[in-house]
Amino acid sequence: MLDVRAELTATVWKVVAEVGTTVAEGDELLILESMKMEIPVTAPEDGTLAEIHVAEGDSVAEGDVLAVVATS
Repeated sequence: MLDVRAELTATVWKVVAEVGTTVAEGDELLILESMKMEIPVTAPEDGTLAEIHVAEGDSVAEGDVLAVVATS
């Protein structure tokens, strides 16, 4: 299991992927918004999106766990 963490303080603008979805390294999971810029958050490795810990509109701090990817 790999934690996907926020790299900066931001707001969750859009959740793109759904729990249970098979993802490839680099696939977009969600989009953060900070200072009117959209920052994509991508899968770190191939696997299955096991958990999403945030919802659209949530504020997140640097280092917060946004999602969990289960790898094989």
